[in-house]
Amino acid sequence: MASKKGMAAVVPALLLVAAATAPPVTASAAVSGAARATAPGDPRDRNGPDDQNGQNEQDRRNGQGDQNGQGGDGQDGQNGQNNGDQQDGQNGNDQQNNDQQNNDQQQNQQQVKEGPNRDDFVNIRQAPRKPRVRQSRNGSRGSFTSRCGTNRNGHHNPDNFIVAPGVQNGAHHIHDYVGNLSTDGFSTDESLAAAGTTCAQGDRSTYFWPVMRIRNQQDDSDAAQQSAQDGNVGRIVTPASASMAFLGNPRGKVTAMPRFLRVITGDAKAGTNGTANARAQWTCSGFGDRALTDKYPICPGGSRVQRVLEFPSCWDGRNTDSANHRTHIVFPSGSGSCPGGTRAVPRLQMTLTYNLPNRALAFAVDSFPEQGHAPVTDHADFENVMPDNLMRRAVGCINTGRNC
Repeated sequence: MASKKGMAAVVPALLLVAAATAPPVTASAAVSGAARATAPGDPRDRNGPDDQNGQNEQDRRNGQGDQNGQGGDGQDGQNGQNNGDQQDGQNGNDQQNNDQQNNDQQQNQQQVKEGPNRDDFVNIRQAPRKPRVRQSRNGSRGSFTSRCGTNRNGHHNPDNFIVAPGVQNGAHHIHDYVGNLSTDGFSTDESLAAAGTTCAQGDRSTYFWPVMRIRNQQDDSDAAQQSAQDGNVGRIVTPASASMAFLGNPRGKVTAMPRFLRVITGDAKAGTNGTANARAQWTCSGFGDRALTDKYPICPGGSRVQRVLEFPSCWDGRNTDSANHRTHIVFPSGSGSCPGGTRAVPRLQMTLTYNLPNRALAFAVDSFPEQGHAPVTDHADFENVMPDNLMRRAVGCINTGRNC
């Protein structure tokens, strides 16, 4: 009995000795287990004009992040958090963010829908004719075109500050941009107003749409890996021409758009949402009286693929945006009349022309992973950052029947 008691005393003593001689876990070892997410490089760095405008991009991003509660260094300093606690908390948050990013990537890969299919392509001569709206005597027949180029400077990113503000890769497909040189997921009215532009006459508006790709050619862009994860493959094709035209209303005069008015057209998820908001128009040069909504056109020799993107133009007179980005500015009726409580403003019409192979499956528009590059998902976005005097000139040209 005494020997059992002796053993009982010896075992705890041995355990204490083992604990005392075990090597301590260092802070550096604990930190090494926490992965840190790094932001991808900003594709606008090549453009330069942002620095000329005296705007520090990183400061702008950090400031935006603080506003959204993402906790940059300045925000932590303001809150007076303990540095040790901040480091421990940041390590945990970084691990969670990294895990979330990996989960998002895996989810995207799982959700990628194959497409387009051969039956998504038809001969343009099979396309229905576009309905014609009769112009009334009081209608506004003029136009104003903002000359902004075709994005030869390569301003691309997978962001959308209107629909997914403060999010990188919020669109999960690459956008072409003309006009404002600073547009990305963190853009604000103020940042756009301070930036440079590719447009003539000081039009700092931002115009953007999903890119077109030739599917069997290599994507050599900086975002190729992310694009492939989102199901967007092939070489990005810059438009041969891009027209940003503002048109009138067939029933009456137009009034000026307010500065910073945000407008979208089409539905990037029409493949799953249905076609209620689909506004795609696919056609070929020389066939402007015909258009397809849910098919890509196969154009005859000498003709080019065209995308025509019509924007809503009946503004509620009060708001520059709305929760769904649609109710503050709507489309006119089939006759061209604006609904009660709205007024006609200049109607933006983008016409994008491409040199693409005239055969099925050769090309496709970028899309969300689950949309399968369906042509019905075509869409575009715009924010008006014209100087007020330029908008007044545009309205004058439209209302007096001139083409400016």
